[in-house]
This record gives sequence, C-alpha cells and structure tokens, in this order.
Amino acid sequence: MSAMDYDNDELVFLDDDGSVEEQILLGKDWNILIVDDDEEIHTVTRLALSDLIVNDRKLNFIHAYSAKQAKEKLHEHGNSIAIILLDVVMETDDAGFDVVKYIREDMKLFEPRIILRTGQPGYAPEEQVIKVYDINDYKTKTELTRAKLLTTIISSLRSYQQIITISQSRAGLEKIITSSANLFEEHSVKEFCEGVVTQISSLIGLDSEGLLCARAGSLLDREDEQVYVLGAAGEYAKFINHPVVDVKNSEIEENVSRCLRLKKHVFEPSCSVLFISRAGFEAAVYVKQTHEISELDKNLLEVFLSSISVGYENVNLFHELRNAAFRDWLTRLPNRNEFINMLDKPHIFAGENYTVALIDVNHFSDINDGLGQEAGNELLRAISDRFQSSLDAKVQKGRIGADVFGLIGPDELVCPKSINKIFQSSFTVGDHTLPVNITLGLCKLDNKRHIGIEILKRTNIALNRAKKNLTDNFEYYAKDIEDQTTWRLDMIRRLRSDFAARKLQLWFQPQVDLLSEKVVGMEGLLRWPDGEGGYISPAVFVPLAEYSGLIVDIGEWVLEESCRRLQALKEKGYGHLRVAVNISIPQFRDRLFVEKVQQALSKANCDPSLLELEITESVVMDEPQIVIDALRSLKEFGVKIAIDDFGTGFSSMSYLQQLPLDRLKVDRSFVKDIKPGASAVLAETIVTLGNKLGLLTIAEGVEKREQASYMIKLGCDEAQGYLYAKPMPFDALLAFLEEHD
Repeated sequence: MSAMDYDNDELVFLDDDGSVEEQILLGKDWNILIVDDDEEIHTVTRLALSDLIVNDRKLNFIHAYSAKQAKEKLHEHGNSIAIILLDVVMETDDAGFDVVKYIREDMKLFEPRIILRTGQPGYAPEEQVIKVYDINDYKTKTELTRAKLLTTIISSLRSYQQIITISQSRAGLEKIITSSANLFEEHSVKEFCEGVVTQISSLIGLDSEGLLCARAGSLLDREDEQVYVLGAAGEYAKFINHPVVDVKNSEIEENVSRCLRLKKHVFEPSCSVLFISRAGFEAAVYVKQTHEISELDKNLLEVFLSSISVGYENVNLFHELRNAAFRDWLTRLPNRNEFINMLDKPHIFAGENYTVALIDVNHFSDINDGLGQEAGNELLRAISDRFQSSLDAKVQKGRIGADVFGLIGPDELVCPKSINKIFQSSFTVGDHTLPVNITLGLCKLDNKRHIGIEILKRTNIALNRAKKNLTDNFEYYAKDIEDQTTWRLDMIRRLRSDFAARKLQLWFQPQVDLLSEKVVGMEGLLRWPDGEGGYISPAVFVPLAEYSGLIVDIGEWVLEESCRRLQALKEKGYGHLRVAVNISIPQFRDRLFVEKVQQALSKANCDPSLLELEITESVVMDEPQIVIDALRSLKEFGVKIAIDDFGTGFSSMSYLQQLPLDRLKVDRSFVKDIKPGASAVLAETIVTLGNKLGLLTIAEGVEKREQASYMIKLGCDEAQGYLYAKPMPFDALLAFLEEHD
C-alpha cells in the first residue's frame, strides 16, 4: 500500500501485513484520547480510525471537549493512554499548551505521544512548540487528511512502543538491582524474580506478564518439593509464594513442568518458558505471548539468561544465608534473632491484649543424656509440629534456645491454660512415649512501642521467676520483678567494683572465756561501706556475692587478711589469740580451696591452730562429702573447725559425727530465748551435746548478764556478743585488747 493510497477522502482500512508497523504490545486496545471542543472533529477522527488495527490491536477512543475534561480523563486512565490528539485552541487560545504542560510537568507522564492540532495555522512556531513541550507532531487540521492521520498515528504508536519498552526494561533492571542490593531482606527473592520477568518481557517487546517458578520450598520455608511461583508480574502477581497449581492454568503448569523436567527452553506460539540453571539452582520463566519469538530475540534471551543466572544463584545463596541467620535449622521456626525482629515490628502493638511467652522444656538434658541427642532433636521437632497444629495462625512461633520456645499472640491463645493443654498428652519419639513438663514465662504487651530485646528480657525474667515457683509452672512479668533484678545486678556490679578498689573492710568481734571474761579470740566479719558513712548489711551483700560467684575471691581475700592480722597480733604480743572466718559452699566447690588456705597461712607465717574456719549446717548438707574431705585435709594441717548456727538447720547426725570439729557455736536465736525464771531447752541440749562429743561450745549474741550466767550454768565455755564487745576495725581491736589486757 503506497502513500498515494491515503490521499483521498474515503475511509481507509489498513491491512496488518507487518510492512508498516513494528511488532508492538499485544493483547490490548490502543487508548487514543481525543481532546477538541468541536464535536464534528471527534466524529470525523473516530470514523477515520475506527477500523484501524495495528498488530492485532484495535483503537479505543476516549473523548474530552475541554482542557478541564482532558485533565480528568488523564487522571482516570493515566499511563494507559498511548496517543493524545489535542486541539490547541479551546476555552482559551493556549488551552492545549496548558494541557501539554500539565501532562509532562505536573502528572510526570512521559510515555503518551501528543499530536497537536490547530485550526489556526501559524499560531505558534512549530519548531519551538515541539522543542519546549515534547510533542510528537504539530499539524493544522487541514493538513491531517485521513491518509496523513493514519501515518501519524502509526508513527506515534511506534514511538510509544519504543518508550514503553525502554521504560519496562528500566523497571526490570531497577527491580533486579534493588533486590541484589537488599539480598538479606525478606522480599529480595520476590523482587529479583519479578524483575527478571519484567526484563525478559521488555526484551522481546511484550507486556510484563509472566511468572518465574522453581522447586524452591526451602526459600519459602516449606518442606515439600512442589513448584512455587517465586516472582510474577501482571495478572499473575497475586500468586507469588503460591504453588504453580494454584494459578489454575493447565498450559502454564504443563509447560513449566516440561521445562524443568527437560532442563531446556520451551517455545510455543502462545508462550515461552525459559530455563535458568546455575550451580544446582533451577527455575523456569513463563512469559505469555501472542506471537512466536524471533530467532534474534531468542539469541538475545540466551545472553540475558546466562547473565541473570548468576544473580539467581546469588539470590538463592543469600537467602540460604539469611535462613541460617534467622531460622532454626532443626524446626524451621524463627530463631532467637528473628523472634526479636518479630517483637520489634510495630504491628504487634497495634492490637489490644497481646502476650509473649517463653516455654522451657523441663529436664530436657535428661532426655539427651538418657536417650541420645537424636531423640532430643525428634522431641523438639514434635513440640514444634504440635505448636503449628494446635495454635491459631495468629500466634507467631519461634525457637529461642536449645529447649526454649517462644510464642507471640492474643492473650486468650497465649496463656498458661492453652499452652499447658498442648502438653497434656505425651509425645511419641521413636519407640518412646515421653511426657513433657514445661515452665512458662509470660509478658503482656501494652500499646506502647518497646524494643524487641527488652520484651524478650522481661519475658525471660518471668521465666526465671517461674522456675522458683513452688505452686504453679508459670509467672507473668511484673515491673517489681524487673526492679528487683535490676537492683540485684546493680548491687553486684557495685560490689565487684568496690572489692576491686579494696573498699571492703574486715572487722573483728572479740570472743571471751565465759568464766574469766578474758579475750580468747575474735571472729572476722566483713563490712561493706555504702559511701555515705554507713555500711551495707552482710545479710544483703553476702547472698549477692554467693549468687555472682564473687564470694570465692572475697573469701580468699578474707583468709589472707585474717592471716595478716594474726601475724600483726603476734607482733603486738597477742600471739595466743585466734581468728574465726566464715566459709561458704562456693568456696568449698573451688578445687583449690584447701591449697589457698594453706598458702595464706604459710605466706603470713601463721600458726594454723590460730585460724578457725566456721561453717553452717546448710553448707554441710549442700555438699557433705566435698565439705568433709576438705575439712579433714585442713584439720590435718592444723586448722581449727567450728560449726556455726548449730541447731537452726536439719543436719544429719551421721554427717556431724564425720566432721573434724573443735567447737560448736550456739546460735543467737537460742541465747535470746534465755529469760529470768525460764529454761532454754535448745541451748541446754546443744551445750550438752558439745560436751558429750568433747567439743568446746561458744554462745553467740550474748547481750545481757543473765544470759551469760545461764550459759555458765549449762557448762558453755565461751561467748561473744554486745555484752562484751561490738565488731570493730583492727586498730580499734588493738586499743580494746590493750584496755582489757
């Protein structure tokens, strides 16, 4: 068909023989916006172009009769408009130019092609208008005969197609680049795969409609071998992360399956399925089409796919790394890191009444030790599976530690009753049926935003508290619990710091012979200055020192300081006095304890018989054999042994007989019971027992003369208490000894 065929006034129907048009977008009508205030122009244009078919696509006409209407239609149809036939002069002389400016500058629409038409030739310089306003053509209405109008439309569609192709290509590359730059983010696989689909479509001049599929259950934390849609564009986007069977399209399912099975491209008239393979990671890219792909396009795709396969491998590898960082390898549940990330997300605070729970499997180590680690792993998987099947999808699950699971969900689902119900029935592990007991720590969330690690810390505080609960297996977090924990940690930190700075002091309380009231020794008592002129009670800081393990180092210092003071007393002429030192169970657990005592004595050149170690009944009963063995070794070395607070515990008499004791201390609580005209049966029993065992006895807490007199009647040997002297620093002790010598 020659150009002369268009120079007439009859309607022209262009045959689609492919000689004029390039292959362009398929399957949809071309949207043409006609903007003119003359109804006749609309009619003539529509009649002239109504039967024009360009590459199997008809023209769809959208009409506007003013600049204002044109803007409304543009907002309604946006980028789907391919060509705008725009009158220059409408309600104003430059209304058309105003629409062009609105399209390009305000709406930022750069793809639609604009053909300006004017009934006033010479109104504006044609060259200047095209340069300034980015329009495709500028013609007077008399110039646009039917033939020229057709040619202009086809030329403009060609330009529009080229711009759309470039735009699609850029969009596809942006998705690939963005996903490559954010491979550790959850959406990276989706973004990358969607970018691949879009890029392939643009390369071969198609709408970006297609999907990328693979047997990639691991990427989606699924265990099955189904083929999943990893990325998609166009109408298939809603199927991302779904099995390809959910698309309900037999052509797609069959061709994708064939591509993956044959491990090669599949080219059909209606679609192409392209095979991607790299280092064992395989995928199939389905692209919808209405014509066969040319050999040139196939070669282009080969080059592109060989390049993109490297990116696909990287996406898979990085996703595996991300899974290793944020997924528990055994149960496939989110691990501790991901659980904290989940707690960090603000949506969990959007709803009312949400709770976080930590579930600790009691005595899990016994299962590992008794049945083997594989049995333990099977039990953990079984617990994970029961969580998944028993709890609503609203509840998020995680494995926080070796035998600790985490839950986040509504209060009515994440509560002791519902969680304990899950563990009412036993678990089957291999040939074993195992009942499982648990401990729960729970933390209710408020509508305030908190840091995830802080929420986990609070829940863990509740869990630790629950482990000490003797009546229930659960505990809810309360602020006073955290305050108490924070106070304890602060005190331990402060104690450690003050001990390192040598701020702790060793004071001494004299012990006297009850009959002569002469000083026979003293007890070393630890004092911790509070920095404000007072002292922190040993009842407060000694348990903290034992809890933190600092008591071992402090105890060693007390021993060394006591021996040093013994040597100083000897130099002052008081070499006959002994010093008693309290020993705790953590010190006995120190395998070097006996050696440290011996070294302290040797270093100070002290007589071992002047050092007396005091132990309580609770220490003996905690680790009886360790204590007995250590005391026997020290007894052989010459050290004296006393048992403190005797009668307040529940010690076994058999253990008492095995201890190499020298002295029994009658606890102050029994001495306090001594009153005029009354008998103190327990104090009498302890003194009598001591005498029967051939041990010396010493009464603690003697504050009144009648108490001292009564203890003398019972046959008690020694005493210490405020009646005789209060605890005092070493310099004050020397002055006291001089005064009472």
